[in-house]
Amino acid sequence: MASSEEKSERRRPPLFVKYFGEKGVTVEDYSLESLREFQDEAVRQLVARAYSKNPFYRAKMKSVGVRPKDVQSAADLARMPFTTKDELREDPWLLLACSREEVSVIHVSTGTTGGKEIYLPWTWHDYYRNELAPAMTKLVDEGPGDIVLNALPYEMSSAGLAFHKVFIDGCGATVIPAGKGGAYSSPEKTIRIMQDIPPTVVITTPSYAVTLAETAEKLGFDLASLPLRKMWLTGEGCSYAFRKRVEELWDTKANFYYGSLECGALGIECNSHAGYHVPMAHSYVEVVDTKTGKVLEPGEIGEIVVTNLLRRDTPLIRYRTQDIGYIETDVCRCGVQLPRLFLRGRVVDQIEIGGISFSPFYIEEFLMRMEEVGNWYHFIVPKDGKKLTVRAELAPGVQRTPELADRLASTLEFHVGVPCAFDLVDEIPRPSGKTVRVIHEQEGDEHDH
Repeated sequence: MASSEEKSERRRPPLFVKYFGEKGVTVEDYSLESLREFQDEAVRQLVARAYSKNPFYRAKMKSVGVRPKDVQSAADLARMPFTTKDELREDPWLLLACSREEVSVIHVSTGTTGGKEIYLPWTWHDYYRNELAPAMTKLVDEGPGDIVLNALPYEMSSAGLAFHKVFIDGCGATVIPAGKGGAYSSPEKTIRIMQDIPPTVVITTPSYAVTLAETAEKLGFDLASLPLRKMWLTGEGCSYAFRKRVEELWDTKANFYYGSLECGALGIECNSHAGYHVPMAHSYVEVVDTKTGKVLEPGEIGEIVVTNLLRRDTPLIRYRTQDIGYIETDVCRCGVQLPRLFLRGRVVDQIEIGGISFSPFYIEEFLMRMEEVGNWYHFIVPKDGKKLTVRAELAPGVQRTPELADRLASTLEFHVGVPCAFDLVDEIPRPSGKTVRVIHEQEGDEHDH
């Protein structure tokens, strides 16, 4: 039986040992210069392996006349073609750079962006050794003694299992796999679990955090009685104002975590709530112009493109995430030097009214500042793009009147600059899967509710 030292050694990739030594790596403690040097060599190794082991990437590189010797730094990735979601949908084994027998787990996409499912195979070395090697103990400070209630989906998608792995194997914390809406999981049962085994940390989606809070209220359970020190919100984006509502409901601080099935960890928020710190030992992140593909400078808004530095057996190079955002490189007030990402929603969710594009997070920010508005809403974008309809529940005790709808519309239009109307409803159905906030109306649709 292998000793703990032998197991630990198996989990330290040689490239990490070269740059960061024999002991565990805390990414936040290393200089940006060291991390950039690591990224450059990781990219060289990644591109060379993809070219030699993966027909898909070899063909893509040949199509633009690029060979591994042409990519000597992370910045040289700009010479490589993009990888798209549609390409990943073509073949479950498209990214494989090893034998199928080496694959340990296959995750399946949630399908929220439409189209066929995306399958993501992982080998044991990539999933455990490489993913867990760069610890981030300042940003992810869970550890022994923490009880983490994991209220993310465990079936098919990577969400529940990925954080399960991180908190148990990477942090040494105790995890309660509560799940989210599975065969055995329900909001009522999750609340009962929290009463029996009070967690110190909860991880879930923004919308499910509200669902659990509503359920706790119905069951007469005070969430403020929990010994919570933190909540992680992931799986769905939301505005700062919506996050503030969640914090008030749970009486705790809530930090954002940004990642995806295809890319893994992409951004981790610190307690300063000033953007997502980019985990530079996991991912190389670019922001590109959505139309031209040109790499943009810090502060410029575009599509987030990711190269996963750690996955050797299913490499992901210059992947277009369809997420919109920008990067800032100034040092955060928390002291962590890692650059920060700021998200502005998804490409498919951008709201275009009168020929002007708006981030749904931007509109939600002002919507959630209105005390009369409840926590559930839809942005309905008409086909003609002339006026946005906000379908929303009202806060408890607020009476629905035409005058209130007109006043809310005028207030939102004043702050955001988008023509809108409010459709105030008694209840919006609670989602069983990932919450969809933006509905693009098709020809013939009607506002039935």
